This record gives sequence, C-alpha cells and structure tokens, in this order.
Amino acid sequence: MNNSTPDEETGTTNGAFRSGYVALIGRPNAGKSTILNRVVGEKIAAVSNKPQTTRYRIQGIVTRDSGQIVFVDTPGVHKPGYLLNRRMMSAVHDAIMSVDLIVLMRDASVSTGNGDRFVLDLVKDSGKKAILVLNKVDKIKDKNALLPLIEQYAAEYEFAAVVPVSALKGDAVDSVVAEIIAHLPEGEAIFDEDEMTDQPVRAIVAEMVREKILASTGEEIPYVTAVVTEMFDESDPDLPKIYCTIYVERPSQKKIIIGRQGTKIRDIGTRAREDIEKFLGKRVFLKLFVKVVEDWRNQERRLDEIGIKES
Repeated sequence: MNNSTPDEETGTTNGAFRSGYVALIGRPNAGKSTILNRVVGEKIAAVSNKPQTTRYRIQGIVTRDSGQIVFVDTPGVHKPGYLLNRRMMSAVHDAIMSVDLIVLMRDASVSTGNGDRFVLDLVKDSGKKAILVLNKVDKIKDKNALLPLIEQYAAEYEFAAVVPVSALKGDAVDSVVAEIIAHLPEGEAIFDEDEMTDQPVRAIVAEMVREKILASTGEEIPYVTAVVTEMFDESDPDLPKIYCTIYVERPSQKKIIIGRQGTKIRDIGTRAREDIEKFLGKRVFLKLFVKVVEDWRNQERRLDEIGIKES
C-alpha cells in the first residue's frame, strides 16, 4: 500500500496536473452519493438512507489546481431481479472497466457480509488501481476497531490508499480528494473547470424530486417509484415551469404519495422546489403528477425514459 501522503491543498505529491475517471462503488447505503454531493458542492445525486437510491451513472466533476476528478457514481451493488436491477448492475460493471481508478466505499460501522465480499471481488477481478474509503467512522467510538477491517482488506488487495471518513459530516473528505488526484494519470482537464456534472438539468431535477419522495414516504414506498421531467418550460426566464411525472406500480402507492387531501405530494413538491431553486439560483414553478404504470421496472421503454439505458 502506498503510504505517501499527498498535500491536501494540491492533491498530489508533485507539480504535475492529473485527471481521470473514478468509479465510486460499494454496497447500497455505503455513502457514495453523499460523498459525491459533498465534494462536488452541489446536490446532483439523490441521497437516502434506503439502498439502491442511485439508479444510473452520474458524473460529478471536481476540479482543483492540481487535477480534475470525473466521478462516476454507480448504483449500490446488489442482486439483480427486475430488468431495472439488471441494468443497474450492468452500469456498475461498465463503470469499473472504463475508469482510471476505483474508489471502494465501505460502511465501516457494520460487520462484513456477503455483499461486502462480492464488491471486493469486483475490485479484485478488475485488477485496477483502487482506494479504500471506510465511511461512517463517526459511528465508531473506538477508532482502533478499524484496524482489523483495514488489515482484512489489505490482505485481500493492494489498495493504493486507505482513508477513514465521515461523508455525512465531511470529516477527511478533503483527504479522499487529495488521494484520488495523487493516483490519477498525468493529463489535461477533461471538462471545463466550471462544469460539475454531465447530467442535464432535467435529470438532476427528477433526482431531487425522487429524493424527497424517498424521504417523505418512509418504508411505505421503497423502490417502486421513478420520476421523469416531462417539461422544462423556460419561456419565462424569471420563473421556469417544471412538470414532473412520478411513476408507481399500483393505485395504493399513488394514494400514499398523494397523501390525505394531497398533503404528502404538496410537501414533496415544496421541499423539492427549494432544492431546485437553490441549484438553479432562481424561483421556479414545479408541478408534480402521479401515474400508475404496472410493472414499469420491467419495461424497456419506461427505463429508457428515466435514463436507465441498456449498456
């Protein structure tokens, strides 16, 4: 394992500019989207305490004086079931094979399970340079408890670096950025320095709405929802009009999202609109619709519409 410590301001151990693509992989709820949003500085990925929140690759671009990181945020590694899940796992495999560096995120606050082994095997099979990020260390009182976990992973694979962090609190996140840049190849910037993602605004808006659905419905509506931005009308530049459709699979799910006398969907809309306005830097009009589409997770056309393409 490389024990050199890059400077956190420059992000590298020499003066060369470095750039490349980095895959964030890990089990569901490992904190991949949380750390992505934090280092990019904007909410571009849905964040939830429920697994499988991220459904397709989201590129977050981080530019420092010393280098540029193009993050590929992948769905949490899980057992494929629906066509939706198979496409999600295909995105994970594609990301691993197409990047310069892998960041394996591991929830250090929980015991090792079969899913952790499966994710580690993906890294080992790739043979690519990788950094191990042990997340949620704020939940661990005795930090010495991390040592056996670090030794376990170090015995399995030669990681370029191991960084304990708290993505939620931001602890040591700068160290992760510094380590990543230090292990990227030398090269020019891939994107302009003011860019932060390759995702269209419509997709980011849909993600913001879906995050609020996950937060507002608890365990009632786990993963049967999808959001599509049907219209983004900027004819009035001072007040863009955004229309989003929420897909569910059963009428009972539609009732839950709408809530008694429409209270739930109004709350979802209000909270999503606040995030969208912060992201766009202006007021917006947001209208949400709920549509029942039975078995949408197995329909190719519906998955194409929400951006989960066949690899």
